[in-house]
Amino acid sequence: MKTVRIGAGAGYSGDRIDPAVELAEKGDISYLIFECLAERTIAIAQEARLLDPSAGYDPLLEARMEAVLPLCVRQGIRIISNMGAANPRAAAAKTCEIARSLGLRGVRIAAVTGDDVVQQLRAGEEIVETPEGPLPPRDRWLSANAYLGVASILDALRSGADVIVTGRVADPALFVAPLIHEFGWALDDWNLLGQGTVVGHLLECAGQLTGGYFADPGYKDVPDLAHLGFPIAEVSSEGSAILSKVEGSGGLLSCATCTEQLLYEIQNPSAYYTPDVVADFSHVSFEEIGPNRVRVSGGAGVVRPSSFKVSVGYRDGYIGEGQISYAGPNALARAELAHSILAERLASHPFSELRFDFIGLNSIHGPRLSKDAPTPYEIRLRAAGRAASSATAGSIAREVEALYTNGPAGGGGAFGSTREIVAIISALIPQESICHEITMLES
Repeated sequence: MKTVRIGAGAGYSGDRIDPAVELAEKGDISYLIFECLAERTIAIAQEARLLDPSAGYDPLLEARMEAVLPLCVRQGIRIISNMGAANPRAAAAKTCEIARSLGLRGVRIAAVTGDDVVQQLRAGEEIVETPEGPLPPRDRWLSANAYLGVASILDALRSGADVIVTGRVADPALFVAPLIHEFGWALDDWNLLGQGTVVGHLLECAGQLTGGYFADPGYKDVPDLAHLGFPIAEVSSEGSAILSKVEGSGGLLSCATCTEQLLYEIQNPSAYYTPDVVADFSHVSFEEIGPNRVRVSGGAGVVRPSSFKVSVGYRDGYIGEGQISYAGPNALARAELAHSILAERLASHPFSELRFDFIGLNSIHGPRLSKDAPTPYEIRLRAAGRAASSATAGSIAREVEALYTNGPAGGGGAFGSTREIVAIISALIPQESICHEITMLES
């Protein structure tokens, strides 16, 4: 039975690069996938593009391509990635430039566009459902990107692309598209697409599957996390897969690590919505067939939804923050006094939200669960607030710094910041209203 080996080269924008190089060198893979877009990442990338029309793609694209392109070209490994973010064409052009600088001629690089629908939505051309509530005013929008499915990537693969750079596509689609391409799966074979989505969902966070997010010392031990290896899926034409990693790499692949990742970000395991299929994970099974080798099977699916999800990124005010530390005898009492000073000083400012945390005591679980915690010998006070203006938000940092000479004894390490909030709200638009486009370059 024919199989295809796919490696997960990244699970988020800032992920390590050396595990991807290891996969290209030693993984015996046919595809290397870099999944690098979180919910807000593309809105932040759009901000960068507004300042510079040649920007807006993943900040590590150049470093990643310089590291893996020579290996992938030499071994015939095709690269698929959403590192194009808000500017796939610029990302493809930069990749082409890198290939030429490395002496790699004839590399075909495809940019996939069509996910950016902000102008369509601004013009009111689309029928939009807003299950999360009304969209914010248009003048606050930064971006609106639809989660495309496999079709755009398939067109790029069929055009002979060696490297495919997309904007927003559904994470599993990056992995499902090469399986459809290699095995000739029908786009309405819902069970096969559901199986492929299981594989894509397991791989999309890279090191999380091989123990990175799983590790909990003394309870769930994972060896050699400093050299964590990223996962490989050897997928068969009927959709089952054997999960593994490069021999000798750090980390752990087990039924437990796979089960945790399967449930990651899943609201309903029997109805996981993607643009290509509504996948059913409820009958997935894992079997350990050797050290760091796990067989996965049992995925299913039903007909795809009629809509694409769209993430609308928008400006939502500012967050101001300030922190200061107190240590030694009576540290908590001094921090509490500092808190009372800040609360009184900031009460007259127009904050829509304002909170105070004692880091090391109650900042994670809150005062109710932490009320019986032992008194710490050192404590860090944090104040944070949301405001409509940067000036109001910035008042927090100024008041915290003023505690040096106007507050309790022994404050140190004061820090403050003000940053704009980029928020996300989701909407739905009909799939037929979106048209993708492929732009092909050659080094």
